Amino acid sequence: MIPDQVRTWLQQQGHGEVVRQKPVAGGCINNGARLQTASGASFFLKTNGSAPEDMFTREAEGLAALRQANRPRVPEAFLWAEEFLLLEDLAPAPRAADYWETLGRQLAQLHSHTNPHFGFDHDNYLGSTTQPNRWTEGGYAFFAEQRLSFQARLARDGGRLTRSQTAQVERLAARLPDLVPQQPASLIHGDLWAGNAISDERGQPALIDPAAHYGWPEAELGMTALFGGFDPGFYSAYEEEHPLVKGWRKRLAIYNLYHLLNHLNLFGEGYHAQVIQVLREFS
Repeated sequence: MIPDQVRTWLQQQGHGEVVRQKPVAGGCINNGARLQTASGASFFLKTNGSAPEDMFTREAEGLAALRQANRPRVPEAFLWAEEFLLLEDLAPAPRAADYWETLGRQLAQLHSHTNPHFGFDHDNYLGSTTQPNRWTEGGYAFFAEQRLSFQARLARDGGRLTRSQTAQVERLAARLPDLVPQQPASLIHGDLWAGNAISDERGQPALIDPAAHYGWPEAELGMTALFGGFDPGFYSAYEEEHPLVKGWRKRLAIYNLYHLLNHLNLFGEGYHAQVIQVLREFS
């Protein structure tokens, strides 16, 4: 169903009626559809009847922050409410031959946007899980408390981690200064797995579904490697623009513990073994 607010907005903007609606698969949390209007313009509509009331507002604000940075491309958010978000349709074309190298350079440029503190102007969401972003002076305290400990407590309270396993997460969090190098608070997408790296109508890189905040750049790279990894050319091009501290590949598992805990909380026991593997290695 297309919300009445969307139909009204399209009419007011001179696009007329929706003449075609095509479902788009791939979303784990929300439903997606491409809307073709009488004017010939198309839009992308995300809907979720059970979404947290501010989830789409937070997503629109994250997209706006990334758009201001101007690298890489993200869709413009036109209209949103509790149950929907209307976006620019990027009309993805096949990836250009230099897609991954371009994305690597563009992501490094995005990470050059820094802040004196870690966090964001507001909390937002990782999937449908609240992502706290209270402004914090240091990256170790931010990642320990608002990423690892927060997710571990959710898992404990939901019966997915024991108290002993939660304590292991806390011990790993306390060791972050020994495991992770100092890094600036960089503007990051925050949920950059392969499904959120798409192409635009020219086959050039575009990013969707952010959990934007100012965090560690290496943490962003961690998520790119969690489900199979990006093309090797992506990492080479990124490092040409943004040199990385030796040992960064081994550290990705530490950052990904945050995402594995979130997947454990969202999707269940299938992620428990991976969480325990990281804890055994680092805690």
